[in-house]
Amino acid sequence: MNSYLKGLVCCLLATVSWGIMFPVMTDALTYLDPFNFTTIRYGIAGIAFAVLLLLREGSSAFSLRGERWGLAWLFGTLGFAGFGFLVFLGQHLAGPGGALTASIMMATMPMLGLLTVWALKKVRPRVSTFAFILLSFSGVVLVITNGNFSAVLNSPVSLTANLLLIAGALCWVLYTIGSSYFATWSALRYTTLTTLLGMVSVATIDVFLMGTKTIPVPDIASVIAVIPHLLYMALVAGLMAVLCWNVGNRIITPTNGVLFMDVVPVTAFIVSALNGVVPTNIQIAGAAITATALVLNNLNQRKLTKPITGAATGSLKTSTSHN
Repeated sequence: MNSYLKGLVCCLLATVSWGIMFPVMTDALTYLDPFNFTTIRYGIAGIAFAVLLLLREGSSAFSLRGERWGLAWLFGTLGFAGFGFLVFLGQHLAGPGGALTASIMMATMPMLGLLTVWALKKVRPRVSTFAFILLSFSGVVLVITNGNFSAVLNSPVSLTANLLLIAGALCWVLYTIGSSYFATWSALRYTTLTTLLGMVSVATIDVFLMGTKTIPVPDIASVIAVIPHLLYMALVAGLMAVLCWNVGNRIITPTNGVLFMDVVPVTAFIVSALNGVVPTNIQIAGAAITATALVLNNLNQRKLTKPITGAATGSLKTSTSHN
């Protein structure tokens, strides 16, 4: 297998893994609430990343002396407590169709990232990019409303679920951009240390919710029932997918790699359909509109010549998948 083909296969494996992730969560959430599931999931993933970092970079990689550990904790909290809790709670509230909506949000992250980079780093997207952003979100609106806008607006549960999904996606975008503040850290070190620091917040929130009886303490039977889901989410959609994504993007470049984000909702739609949740024609059209916007924006970004803009979006696209 030549190098470029290896890069394509790696990106494909990563995005297919993330596409399957949402239907897997649909089943897992019938046994365990999203808070306890996320806590256990990232606990397993954090241990796996820690072992890998220790083997590759040694114990010195865990030292935070002189480092901005507070900032790393903040981004880890956004990425793991924010993304994990909000997205999967939103998916849970959205019901069986939540996997479709949550997966389509993944494909909009590069677009959300452009807006966030503009707000934080004053890198203004071109006018044409705004058109693609609007086109992308119009597709999202079709997916989450299924063409019935008033029903969603008049349903507090549906509206809450969608707002949680958007907030969760934004948390991941902020976490992704956070890697640019740790330029001297490897991608593995950033992922590992922010996971471990973010777990402090994840565990604290989880314990607080259980202590206040907002969520139940999980019973052994429920935890045992979701062991296959946990292993998939932590080791396949987490560890394996992240490593494949990083390797693939290093070979084919983030500009090409980001196009594979379209695979996420496509995979989720197929797996959901096999499980009996068949997307409607309107939802398929919405996903196609969002995918088209991502491709057109990608072609548009290739024409950008300003180094700062390229660096900002390139950094974002490379990291958009450490979920």
